[in-house]
Amino acid sequence: MHEPDASTRELMAENESLRARMAYLLEQAERNHEIMCRHQAFDLQIVGAGSFPELVGTIFRTLPVISELDIVTLSLVDEDADIYTVMHKLGVDFEQFPHLMFCEQAVELGFDLASGRRARPLLGAYAPAQHCAMFPHPPAGLQSVALVPLMRNTRLIGSLNLGSADPNRFTPNLGTDFVEHMGSIIAICLENVISNEMLKYIGLTDSLTGVYNRRYMDRRLLEEIARARRQGYRLSCMYIDIDHFKRVNDTVGHQGGDEVLREVSARIKAELRMSDALGRFGGEEFVVLLIDADLEAATMVAQRIRASVAAQPVDLGSGERVAVTVSIGVAGLSDFDREHAIEGIAQDLVATADSALYQAKAGGRNKVVTIA
Repeated sequence: MHEPDASTRELMAENESLRARMAYLLEQAERNHEIMCRHQAFDLQIVGAGSFPELVGTIFRTLPVISELDIVTLSLVDEDADIYTVMHKLGVDFEQFPHLMFCEQAVELGFDLASGRRARPLLGAYAPAQHCAMFPHPPAGLQSVALVPLMRNTRLIGSLNLGSADPNRFTPNLGTDFVEHMGSIIAICLENVISNEMLKYIGLTDSLTGVYNRRYMDRRLLEEIARARRQGYRLSCMYIDIDHFKRVNDTVGHQGGDEVLREVSARIKAELRMSDALGRFGGEEFVVLLIDADLEAATMVAQRIRASVAAQPVDLGSGERVAVTVSIGVAGLSDFDREHAIEGIAQDLVATADSALYQAKAGGRNKVVTIA
């Protein structure tokens, strides 16, 4: 058997190299196809997200996996804290999203926002001092980052922040078409879901006073009773009524009465925690749900509310001053009978607070009555 000559060996080596190169290209094509399919599935997931926590949770849970990243964070522009406030009031637990941040001004995100320019992604080496706001809890070994602007038309609404332990993953000369496409999809989904949540919030609030309406309070009461039953904390409820409100309307007119309702609701709210819920049940009646508060604590809060309302007359836009007082009934839940439906427990709690309110009004008004 003859040994192949030099030219044959050279040709064989070249063929072997071509086969290896072809195998590598096929492997890369298959890998890119797989990545594309994963991202298409991700796009469908976020487009179908029905709520803010579902959308944000999907981004944080899925994107690091499909993109093989070590960290993903999200920064949202929230100038007047409207997004944070509404989401909190709709029950979003921000402790579940440690990689979600809010900033007051778009310039804080560090993009070039010069007039007429569209913000472009910023890619490069991770610098702790420069990127601490984007990555407040960076993983060990973070090497390179991509800050992707989230644009809606010409408005910057936030930044999608990607981090990798690979120093070559994000470099300044890397193409940005893919991350820009991803950022545009996420920006659209964020804007849509935030708008929908805002509309939902408007539908659950009283247009006159800005506090929750009865529909929201009925729903929230069921949610909190179920949560308190699971976690073993106490709930208390206040039923509040403005004393002689018909007389107020007869004296200063319905516009003046509306001003009184707004001011009284503001004074009630000022005595509550962020976790508590205040709702207008109609007319001059308000209900407060106090989370993780026993009867003693709830009664102290009720007395503060009563004193705050009575302390100063309400100044009306007409220049008149109206002295106002409230009567308050307080009831509490500490022992949950698991045999009883939550709906029945909720109705009994509000009815007990209403009964205590009746006693407060019958006892001379401007009083707090507690029923254990």
